[in-house]
Amino acid sequence: MTNTDNKNERLADRGRADELLTIGEVADIVRVPIATLRYWRHLGTGPRSFRIGRGVRYWHNEVAAWLQSQSDGPTAA
Repeated sequence: MTNTDNKNERLADRGRADELLTIGEVADIVRVPIATLRYWRHLGTGPRSFRIGRGVRYWHNEVAAWLQSQSDGPTAA
């Protein structure tokens, strides 16, 4: 097995944790409209995001961590 094969296996093992998501993909995961994600980004309350050129991107593991933190909070009565 070559070094390239080992590197490819390590990259495959990371799974979705290092995957970049678009705002549309995150909207599908979180099940909110894209406009809501844009508003949350403006307020600084949604999942952590960043720009690449003109597009907004999210790390999959950041979205999962944000969702987990939302479910750990106080529940509405």
